[in-house]
Amino acid sequence: MGRMLLEVIVQSVSDAREAFLGGADRLEVVRAIADGGLTPSLSLVRAIAVETSLPLRVMVRENAGYAMDFGELPALRRAAVELAAAGVDGLVIGFARGGEPALDDVARVLQAAPRVPVTFHRAFDTLRDPLHAIDELARIAQVDRVLTSGGDGAAVTRCERLREYSARAGARLHIVAGSGVDDETLALFAQANCVQEVHIGRAARDDGNPEGPVSASRVRRLRELAR
Repeated sequence: MGRMLLEVIVQSVSDAREAFLGGADRLEVVRAIADGGLTPSLSLVRAIAVETSLPLRVMVRENAGYAMDFGELPALRRAAVELAAAGVDGLVIGFARGGEPALDDVARVLQAAPRVPVTFHRAFDTLRDPLHAIDELARIAQVDRVLTSGGDGAAVTRCERLREYSARAGARLHIVAGSGVDDETLALFAQANCVQEVHIGRAARDDGNPEGPVSASRVRRLRELAR
C-alpha cells in the first residue's frame, strides 16, 4: 500500500500556499466552506493554479443542499465548461433525491464538459444503499472518486465501512474519506489502511476553525500522521 494521499480544502491563494508548504498532495477549491463548499470564482482557481502546481479539484455547486434547483443548471454547466478549459484536475459534484443518486442531474451538468474527471461528493452519504450506488457511479466514465465520511459512529466503525466501500469499488473508483477527519481519526485510517485518500478541512486549520486560514504547520502534522 502506498502512502495516503492528502487533499486539503482551500478558499484562497494563501490557503493554497500554506497547504502546499505543509505537504498536501491535492487541493479542493471552494467558496462558502460553512455551506459545505460552493463554486468558487474562476479568477480564484486561476490564481491558485499560478501559485501552486498541485492538482486542483474544484467544487461545482450552487446551494448548500444536495438537490439541484433546475434554475441552477446554466450556472453549473457554465462553471463546468470554464473549469475544464482552465485545465483543472477535476470537478467535485453530486446530487441526490429521496435517498437515491440523482445521476440524471449529474449527467445534465457534465454534458457541458464530457472529459473532465469528477469526484462525487458527500451527497453520497445521504444514499440508502451506498454499495449499490458505488456500482451506479462506476458506470459514469468521468466519475473516478467518491467522497464519503464512511457514515456515522466511532472512527473504527467508519474505517470498516470505508474498507467495505473500497472493496466494492475495486479498481473502478477511489474512495476518499472526508468529514470529521481529525488527527486521531487520520492516524487510525492510515494505520488500518482502510482508505488511500483523505480529505481535510477543519484539521488543516488552527483551532479547528472551518472558516479560518489553512496552516502549513497543521498540514505538515497531518502529512506526518498519514505517512
